[in-house]
Amino acid sequence: MNTYDLGGRHAVITGGAAGIGLAIARRMLASGALVSLWDRDPAALERAKAELGPRVSTVLVDLTKHEQVVEATAKSLKQSASGAVDILINSAGITGPNGPVETYPLESWDQVIEINLRGTFFCCRELVGPMKASGYGRIVNLASIAGKEGNPNASAYSASKAGVIALTKSLGKELAQTGIRVNCIAPATIRTGLLDQMKPEFIDYMLSKIPMARFGEVEEVAALATWLSSEDCSFSTGATFDLSGGRATY
Repeated sequence: MNTYDLGGRHAVITGGAAGIGLAIARRMLASGALVSLWDRDPAALERAKAELGPRVSTVLVDLTKHEQVVEATAKSLKQSASGAVDILINSAGITGPNGPVETYPLESWDQVIEINLRGTFFCCRELVGPMKASGYGRIVNLASIAGKEGNPNASAYSASKAGVIALTKSLGKELAQTGIRVNCIAPATIRTGLLDQMKPEFIDYMLSKIPMARFGEVEEVAALATWLSSEDCSFSTGATFDLSGGRATY
C-alpha cells in the first residue's frame, strides 16, 4: 500500500463508522493523520473507535440537522491538537429505495436529498471558515457515477449526487485562490452494506454497466480519497474523479 504524508493533519470523515468512510479512516491513519469520525450510529462509532485506536475521536451527529453539524464542528476543532480541521471527507450517504418516479415515496425522496446533499452542504459550510483561517484545507465529496449518468429507478439518489457534483464545482471555484482544494469522487457501485438496500435485479443491472465486470472495493476509494486529501493534490479543484471500472464515458 502506498502512503501519503498526512502527518499532523486532522481529518473529519462523515459516515466514518462503516463502509467507505471507515476504509478512508484506516488509510488516513496509516498515512499519519488524526481522524474524527462523524456518524449517527453510536454502536458503529464505538466499534470503529475500538478498531482504529487512540488517534481517532468520534462525534455522534445527524447531518440533516444544521445545529448538530455546528456542534460537531466545534467539538472536532477542540479535539484537534492544532485547533484546526485540515481535511473534510463527506462520505455519509444512503441510496434510498429503487422505483419509478411516478410512485417514488415522497418521504424517501426528502430523506435521500437531506442526507446526501443537504448534509454535505452543511459540513462544507461550517468547515470552510476554519480552513480559511488556517490557510489550508482539502475537501473531498463522495458523489457517484449516477450523478453524471442518472440511474433508472434511482431518481433521488441520482439527483442528490448530481447536486454534490455541482456543489463541488461551485465551491472549488469559490476557493480556488485560497489554500483549500475541493474535489469529488464519482464511483460506480462499490461493495458496501448499501448494496443490501437495493433489489437484486438493480444490483445485476449496475454490474452489467461496468466493463471490468466487478464492483469496486472500499480500499480503492480510500486510496483516491487519500491522495485528494494530500498536499500533492495542488492543482486540481472543482473536479470530478471517476472511479468506475471503465463505466464512465465523459
